[in-house]
Amino acid sequence: MQILIHPFEPFFDENSKVLILGSFPSIKSREENFYYQHSKNRFWRIFEILFKCELKTVQDQKVFLKANHIALWDVIASCKIKNSDDKTISYAKANDINIILDKANIEKICVLGKVASKYFSKFYPEQEFFELPSSSPANMNYSLENLVEKYSIIKENNGFSWSR
Repeated sequence: MQILIHPFEPFFDENSKVLILGSFPSIKSREENFYYQHSKNRFWRIFEILFKCELKTVQDQKVFLKANHIALWDVIASCKIKNSDDKTISYAKANDINIILDKANIEKICVLGKVASKYFSKFYPEQEFFELPSSSPANMNYSLENLVEKYSIIKENNGFSWSR
C-alpha cells in the first residue's frame, strides 16, 4: 500500500462555527472531490432530516454548509489505507486544523467515528471535541434515527460532554 495524500482542501469560511472532522476520504469521495459521497454513507441524509432540506448534489451540500456555518475536513492529511476501511489506516499524519481555527470562529468541534476520534486525540490531546458515531455504511450499530439524534448536537448543545 502506498501513502495517500488527502486530495482536497478543508471546506469552511470565516463564518463557520461548527467544525466536523472525519478520518480520511473514501475512494468515492476522492473520486467526486468532496466529502461523504459514497451513496450508502448516511452523512448527508442525516442533515436532510435534521435541517429538513434536500442535499442531492455537491453544490447543494456546499450551499447548505455555508448557510449553516458548518466546516468540513478530515483529521488525517496522509496515510496508508486499504480501500476505504478506517480500521486499516496506518502511518497517519495530521491535518493542521489551526488552518481553520485561526480563520473561523469555531465554537464546536465534532469528530465522526472511533478511528477519527482516536487520531484526533493523539494529534490534538488538549483540544476539546464531541465524538459522534460514524455515518459510514460499515457502522451498522446505529440506525439512521439514532444517528440523527446523536448529530442533533451540531444544531444545539444538548448537554453532551466534551471528549478528550
